[in-house]
Amino acid sequence: MSAPANPLDFSGKTVLVTGGGVGIGRGIAEAFARSGAKLVIAEIDPDRAAEVAAALPGAEVVVCDVCDRATPAMLAGRIAALTGKLDVLVNNVGHFVHALPFAMLGDDQTEEILDVNLGQLLRVTRAMLPLLRAAAPGSSIVNVTSIEAYRGIPYCSIYAAAKAGIAGFTKSLALELAPEGIRVNDVAPETTDTPQVALDVMIPPKNRANMDKWIPLGRFGTPEDCAGAALYLASPLAAWVTGTAIHVDGGALAAAGWTRTPSGEWTVVPMVSGNGLKIPGS
Repeated sequence: MSAPANPLDFSGKTVLVTGGGVGIGRGIAEAFARSGAKLVIAEIDPDRAAEVAAALPGAEVVVCDVCDRATPAMLAGRIAALTGKLDVLVNNVGHFVHALPFAMLGDDQTEEILDVNLGQLLRVTRAMLPLLRAAAPGSSIVNVTSIEAYRGIPYCSIYAAAKAGIAGFTKSLALELAPEGIRVNDVAPETTDTPQVALDVMIPPKNRANMDKWIPLGRFGTPEDCAGAALYLASPLAAWVTGTAIHVDGGALAAAGWTRTPSGEWTVVPMVSGNGLKIPGS
């Protein structure tokens, strides 16, 4: 099979991005738009939806909550009427929701975290399977998970469990769909500068001079970093890639706690105070 002249050309392809109005989802949507895709964007916030619709003319922007049990079927119906197929599903929606120690979480809070980060992803994926099959072979699912699927994170244990669940789901679904030519992969970012995790809010000014020491590649992520990984995974360049994750983390997972001191030496002993996680109520 000959390779396309431009493997990152998505002209004639239909792409759904959930949570595509802001942050990583917005970066991914913009990347696919630049590559010629017919975009469908699911966005819960009306103002963000209007903004991305104005910025990406031709995109079908649907104001909806993907956690609503009726939304996946509604989105599938819109796409079926629009193009009759789905070449790429990007499951981007997710949120910490409640950052609390496990013992402080109520059942309702636990269920909300699980549904926002895992439950809705399962329902959206199931609803899109007929459309992905209509575009197969060559269609693709890209799940945006997190570095927290692969390491511990205090006060976000349910969030981490949900993200690890996505990783397991991705591997297993990749095997189920491989005979049909549908690939399933993850993008697993470290802290990415978005309105959801705004670095200017998270990091005290006195500590910002050391930010280039905390990640091996010297900076935190941007939505464009994740967009590049998603574009690759959905393209023919990744035609033999399924059931895996791209760690868009600047080397953070490989470092496993190693950072550099202000003088440039490597250490696993924290050298900068004032930017750690604080137990709520303490």
